[in-house]
Amino acid sequence: MLEEIDFLRLTKLRLEVEPPETIESYGRIYAYDKAYDRVTTRTERPLVIPEKTRFNPSTSDDPVIQKASTLPTPFSFLVYFGLMVVVVIQFISEEVASIYATDSILSMLMCAPRSVFGWDIIVIRDGENLILDKRDGGSSDTITVNENAADPPGDSEKETLNSATSLALEAMFINTNFAIQVVKDDTFTDLPNPNPFAEDTEQLASAGYFYKLFDLSVNDEEEVKLLVRTEVDAYMPGTTNPSGGEGLVTIKALNEFDAKAPGAGNAPDWRTKLDSQRGAVVATEMKNNSFKMGRWAVQSILAGADLMKLGYVSRANTRDNSRHVILSTATMRPSEFAAQLNVSLMNGWGIVRTIIDLCFKHPDGKYVLIKDPNKPVIRLYSVPPDAFAKEEEGEEEMVYEDDAE
Repeated sequence: MLEEIDFLRLTKLRLEVEPPETIESYGRIYAYDKAYDRVTTRTERPLVIPEKTRFNPSTSDDPVIQKASTLPTPFSFLVYFGLMVVVVIQFISEEVASIYATDSILSMLMCAPRSVFGWDIIVIRDGENLILDKRDGGSSDTITVNENAADPPGDSEKETLNSATSLALEAMFINTNFAIQVVKDDTFTDLPNPNPFAEDTEQLASAGYFYKLFDLSVNDEEEVKLLVRTEVDAYMPGTTNPSGGEGLVTIKALNEFDAKAPGAGNAPDWRTKLDSQRGAVVATEMKNNSFKMGRWAVQSILAGADLMKLGYVSRANTRDNSRHVILSTATMRPSEFAAQLNVSLMNGWGIVRTIIDLCFKHPDGKYVLIKDPNKPVIRLYSVPPDAFAKEEEGEEEMVYEDDAE
């Protein structure tokens, strides 16, 4: 172990960051279908499984930020780790940033003091450059359920319908499909560049990728630039210039599994309370899912979204986690939503800058930042160069946590 920081220290950090510069944008985004704003518990709609693809690659797999062969060596820098070579391109043929991340990874750091379950972030340092990355299927992609409840869902040797792992997978399934379902298939706008992760034969879901440059410098003598891939899910119909960043929307979904099951966090039954006592339902969800909802607010703000659509999705039958219905959809502004959750962007940026400084204290190499699943602390470990790497497609993931220093 190289570093350890407790959450109490993290909550005291502050850094004011100016609005970012949008470097480039990619993808095709569809118009949000306002018909879902009128859905109630009495007019519920089934959640369908669209045959569309949505990409969420890691920082190191993003071809816009990192490529292996398309640019000549003068416009790239190579990071050698044993047999593995990572080539990080200088964005748009010149190095405009020294730190690279995605909004998913960044939101996890910025809301870290709210987290209860364990998580990890891979850190790669090469000289003055830093990559904040994730493991395939790692915790940054996980959507927890009732993580902040007084008695959250747990895991046991025998995985059950309402275990923490099962509920997280169910939440990912719901969020992905809900965002695809609630847009109009015949109304879309193309951003200046095509989807960078697509293959020609694939049917793509609505997705806009905006690459934003943030300046985390604290004085005129230093230059700390952070390049972040942010994502939006749709735009509001009637918007005149969505490709220019107007009327953008992020789409998320809360999910109800069984109000009577352990880990439900004393949540009211949505079918009987959502229309008549929405305030009580929202307050309970904010308390039980503070970390997850805080991350959603931060991601929406980072992406520059004007609105955030929040769906309420429940199981059609409490004993079946494969069929769901949409009970309602709420609309909110990300900044106001963050204020309701008491999420401080200044505190979040302070955390990010502190972690960056800690990583730059150590020599070039590969590290992993881990949230202790049992204590409110995060720790930084050094790991072997090929830790978490797949040498060949089809091989099992190689993890060398026992070798952490």
